[in-house]
Amino acid sequence: MASQITRINPARLHETPGYHHVTVVEAGRTAFLAGQCPLDRSGELVGPDDLDAQIDQVAANAVTALSAVGARPEHVVRSVIYVVSDDGAVLGAAWRRLTGSALGPAFTTASTLLGVARLGFAGQLIEVDLTAALPA
Repeated sequence: MASQITRINPARLHETPGYHHVTVVEAGRTAFLAGQCPLDRSGELVGPDDLDAQIDQVAANAVTALSAVGARPEHVVRSVIYVVSDDGAVLGAAWRRLTGSALGPAFTTASTLLGVARLGFAGQLIEVDLTAALPA
């Protein structure tokens, strides 16, 4: 049975910049992706201190991981974005670059954007955690 995904923005909650407050998955299988980091195929960090380059690598890695289980960005039902920054402008710019990328449809669902002090790799500025409802 294929998963049915419904995304909702209740009228009594604030408007969002593209994501939905609630995502409901009716049935089917679920994939939980490990946090997607800005590492290339050899495990090297892409773009130390270059947030845009790291976002592009994270988006490419996430699309590859989704594809490996037969999913696309629109099958994502939950995302958490971690950015090393406490600057609202930097967080907003990261959101806009992600939503404008090939991974963009993943962020129309229930989504959280966090500014954090540090991530796992030295020089890493972003990580994206995704959950997808797999198509039949």
